[in-house]
Amino acid sequence: MSLNKDYVKLKSKYREIFFQCLEEAKSTDNLVNVWHNEIKSALKSINTERAACHCGGCGVCCRFAVSEFSPAELELKAKNGDKYAFQFIQTFVPYSSINEAREIYPEYVEFLEKNTDGVFYIYYCPKVTDDNKCPDYENRPQICRDFPEVSGFFLPKTCSFTVWKLKSQSVWLKINAMAEIMNFMKKDL
Repeated sequence: MSLNKDYVKLKSKYREIFFQCLEEAKSTDNLVNVWHNEIKSALKSINTERAACHCGGCGVCCRFAVSEFSPAELELKAKNGDKYAFQFIQTFVPYSSINEAREIYPEYVEFLEKNTDGVFYIYYCPKVTDDNKCPDYENRPQICRDFPEVSGFFLPKTCSFTVWKLKSQSVWLKINAMAEIMNFMKKDL
């Protein structure tokens, strides 16, 4: 299945889950506390399952890190105290062209071109070896240790975290729907 078809299917599934959560919200007393506890429990379960997964060494995450932020924007965010941006720019450098990145993961580049406003930047770790190994794996940055930390994005079929992602995806979608509804209720009600 192509990434575009996966994306359409994911959006449809999210809409379905969102409306289920909306119905649940209408009939649940003390919604914030109930959902807060449910979200905490779901996150604990997802993190436990994720901890059982291990990198298989496909190298795509090292060679294909996508951000909506340009190198200059990441630099500014890092200077303003954003720890994630700081780690990102310490670890990854931008490709010189989209075609360079296309060689690594052509299906994902095509997906980004079709499903975004075209503003995305693709980076790679210059330290990764030809056999997809980190030369200092035991001391790798936290940003690398945490990847993938959410399962709502697309992973290549070669990634050993794909099974975890697929297994936990519905739970992530529900958590996102709950958070979106609660934020709306807090803000607009």
